[in-house]
Amino acid sequence: MDIQEQNGKIYSAIREKWLDITPEERVRQKFVCRLVNHYGYQLNQMAEELQVSNSHRGLGKAKADIVIWKSPEDKTNKTNAFIVVECKADNITIKKEDYFQGCNYARWAGASFLVTSNEKETSFFRVNPQKIPTELEEITDIPLAADINNDKKIKELLSQLKTFERDEFANLLHKCHNIIRNNDKLSPEAAFDEISKILFIKIQHERNSTVGAKFSLEQFNKDEAVYEKNIKPALTNEKDKVPYMQYLFRRTKQAFEKDHLFDPNETIKIREYSFKQIVKELERYNLSNTSDDIKGIAFEKFLGTTFRGELGQFFTPRTVVDFMVKLLDPQEGEIVCDPCCGSGGFLINVFEYIRHKIEADIQKQKEKMREQYKNTPELYDKFSKELNKDLDVSDPQGRLFSLSRNCIYGTDANPRMARVSKMNMIMHGDGHGGVHHHDGLLNVNGIFEERFDVILTNPPFGTQVTDEVVITQEDLQNQQDIKKYIEKYGEEYKNRVLTTEDLNKSINKRFFIGSKLTEVLFIERCLNLLKKGGRMGIVLPEGVLNGANLQKCREFVEGKAKLLLITSIPQDVFVAAGATVKPSLLFFKKFTEAEKNEYNTIKVDIDKELALKYQQQIDGLSENLSKKERSSKLKEIKTAKENEAKKLLKERFNYLIPVAEVKDAGITTTGQKSDNNELLIVLKEFKEFANSKNLWETPNKKTFLYKVQNEHLTKEEGQ
Repeated sequence: MDIQEQNGKIYSAIREKWLDITPEERVRQKFVCRLVNHYGYQLNQMAEELQVSNSHRGLGKAKADIVIWKSPEDKTNKTNAFIVVECKADNITIKKEDYFQGCNYARWAGASFLVTSNEKETSFFRVNPQKIPTELEEITDIPLAADINNDKKIKELLSQLKTFERDEFANLLHKCHNIIRNNDKLSPEAAFDEISKILFIKIQHERNSTVGAKFSLEQFNKDEAVYEKNIKPALTNEKDKVPYMQYLFRRTKQAFEKDHLFDPNETIKIREYSFKQIVKELERYNLSNTSDDIKGIAFEKFLGTTFRGELGQFFTPRTVVDFMVKLLDPQEGEIVCDPCCGSGGFLINVFEYIRHKIEADIQKQKEKMREQYKNTPELYDKFSKELNKDLDVSDPQGRLFSLSRNCIYGTDANPRMARVSKMNMIMHGDGHGGVHHHDGLLNVNGIFEERFDVILTNPPFGTQVTDEVVITQEDLQNQQDIKKYIEKYGEEYKNRVLTTEDLNKSINKRFFIGSKLTEVLFIERCLNLLKKGGRMGIVLPEGVLNGANLQKCREFVEGKAKLLLITSIPQDVFVAAGATVKPSLLFFKKFTEAEKNEYNTIKVDIDKELALKYQQQIDGLSENLSKKERSSKLKEIKTAKENEAKKLLKERFNYLIPVAEVKDAGITTTGQKSDNNELLIVLKEFKEFANSKNLWETPNKKTFLYKVQNEHLTKEEGQ
């Protein structure tokens, strides 16, 4: 059984009619296909949109999405149902109240099993019709149709409580990693690359499977037989007649072509035996049905231990990322960037942080509408589905679509890290389209000067960008992409894009500060990327702005932004990540237009004032001085003038800079969470300080007003 869609309609085989396509309806029809193809149930023993009894307290006129009976006769005779399935749109995070609502439906129907699914996450529960649920009991699966009358099998399933831990998936990824290293003798880096390829194949297969078939070894072998018998012989080009796993990888590369995840000539570099072993290990998890929270955190854990321990890569601990994101408090509608994004920790946290804000706002709107339309639940259902469109990452008019496609940007110069970041974003939900393999010091796609509201980053420390590091042909964008980006970002982008005139020029010489230190170049780069009034959080070696040889950097920063908080954290925080430098977390706000004018006016006034004062000293120099003595005196006067100018500037453009020293940042030297995270105290106290000083102005924050007009929900957007 396959999904049938045409002209904006989707076919319900149970109801035998065409319905309007909505995200929730598509999830329902996909699950019906899964019930038929995978579990073996017949259409005539199922019903959709079954009216829940009006007399059942608290259920109103609600309807159960899918109800399954043990037989068509049971359905006809209206006896107790066997399974109830509740579906949500694939962009909706299933919350605890949704589980209890479904459980009430199942109890009313007399069912033994409840299923909840939003396609990405499917959960199975046992139901006790005689008992009001206080805690839900999750199990591993529902019965196959063939086992529907097998009491022993049913009892076993009902007793198999699911206690899924994130560690389980992380450990499984490690097991797959070790299979490749042991069987194929690849380095840790190369082994990870092969794991990435298989994960992308699995995700692509599950996303595009209209029949609900999981990517199992059995399924792979069946498809391989079809390929060898029907598809491979029909290929006219001998070079295309590759083993089935390579054929699958080619199709996956095509599906993710726009993301530039893999080189066009990239192939799978492990034996078919290893590939099948890994498919077998991973088959118990449908990555499309596993929640973003579970697979995302598991993938991060796998990354952390693999890369920290074996590849020497640098990762920002989650407690630090949480602190920095919450302190800068990115809002919906703001554009965020990490120009050296590594595994994507900051970008993922921002995506989730804003997504939760959007989901909370939609939930608040639903609660208002539930009260407003409590006597007409059918209208509430209609408007609730309209609200859900804002949570659909595939709907161009939706708020989550805008967040994932237009607001999250990142680059990393390491191709593996860029791919890891994209994979990490996919595992957590979406938003990977703005991540690029590119030098973070150079412009690409939507990453250019004065574009971002928020910058969060942890640049590499202690390395240098020497004069020999120049702009190459690979750093330039093709004309087709440039045209596309000019259409998206306006004519402004034309002035920001690299051209052939920039070829072979030293990258470090594009910066005012003139340093070769990577962390110093990124300070200037990030401030240039910010809009006026934009906010920045950056991890830097402690004292980086105090060094005697970094005066030019200090002056550049002081003339561009306010330093609003310095948080010194223990070196231990980064020991687990392989770092040896004591870090600080620095937070800046780029000058608003008013602050810039105020700073420049003060500076000009001081220059005029001191020019007059020190000219008098110059004029008073004795004419009897030798040329050498006069030169020495003039140098002394110049130094005194510069020092006084700095002193007066600090006095007249004066503001408070809080400094916090944290002894416990919520993470131990082994990378484990500690119980006394002092960053939480700093966060609370700084928020109170920021509110009292009105530090965080967010003029680009979007607001939405939902109104009902002519029985349709409309949305007005404002600032």
